[in-house]
Amino acid sequence: MKPFVLVSVVGLLMALPIQAATIAMEDQSQLVPRPAGQQAALFQPPSEKDLPDNAYGKLVRQGYALFVDTRRLAPQFVGNGLNCSNCHLDQGRLANSAPLWAAYPMYPAYRKKNDKVNTYAERLQGCFQFSMNGGTPPAADSPEITALSVYSYWLASKAPLGVEQPGRGYPDVAQPAQGYSIARGAQVYGDQCAVCHGAQGQGQKVGDHYAMPPLWGKDSYNWGAGMHRINTAAAFIKHNMPLGKGASLSDQQAWDVAAYINSHERPQDPRLIEGSVEKTRVKFHANDGVNLYGQTVEGVLIGQGIR
Repeated sequence: MKPFVLVSVVGLLMALPIQAATIAMEDQSQLVPRPAGQQAALFQPPSEKDLPDNAYGKLVRQGYALFVDTRRLAPQFVGNGLNCSNCHLDQGRLANSAPLWAAYPMYPAYRKKNDKVNTYAERLQGCFQFSMNGGTPPAADSPEITALSVYSYWLASKAPLGVEQPGRGYPDVAQPAQGYSIARGAQVYGDQCAVCHGAQGQGQKVGDHYAMPPLWGKDSYNWGAGMHRINTAAAFIKHNMPLGKGASLSDQQAWDVAAYINSHERPQDPRLIEGSVEKTRVKFHANDGVNLYGQTVEGVLIGQGIR
């Protein structure tokens, strides 16, 4: 039996302060399918054409709109320049880019990050708090969390419950024998990344909104986000970057450029303990993958935060 979502759908549709009707969901059913061997290996989420024209379908569309246009539609919960779709590509559909269809069926689940069993709503709250640098996240029963949950449920509605799917998360990329080099990463960044994300990691704007997300600085993810881990960023980069050319970088290049990106300042970890980077490092970062928080690089303490 599939999990179900207990919501008052009509009430949520009235309360949700987002304009889903202004953002058309991209229906990709016309695209050429994957080769037969790959098609069988990866779960295929439903298409928009399969959505019913009722309250449930409208709420799915609202969740989609919020997912791809988070900063504009939920500005009170987003403290930087990012949208959910910056880390979960292709509307949360793309395998090896933490697709929603592979995440939703695996919750509730224990997370070492907060040492508790998390509901899916709590997992979404964490994204707002850390990746979106949003301060206090939406309540678990808020219209925003509900819409995103329903969108995720719809994408996963035909996936098996509690079964690890190929393409979930960002598949690990083992640390190369040479480790990582920030200097080499700077070269990779200049050659492969700066054209989209800017020479200073500032991203690219169209008007007031980012067309390409910033990778460091005040409008990027904060020091508590999973992407601050070099190993996590390397996995995302290896499988998905440069955009449209995933898997074109070597493992070494992915690790090097991830280290370069995460050697730059960004907003402070909201869990900062007594104003101390060192206390925060010991409690939250010392055993959290490979990261530079609280370390000194070229004479500069990393993790002081930026506003």
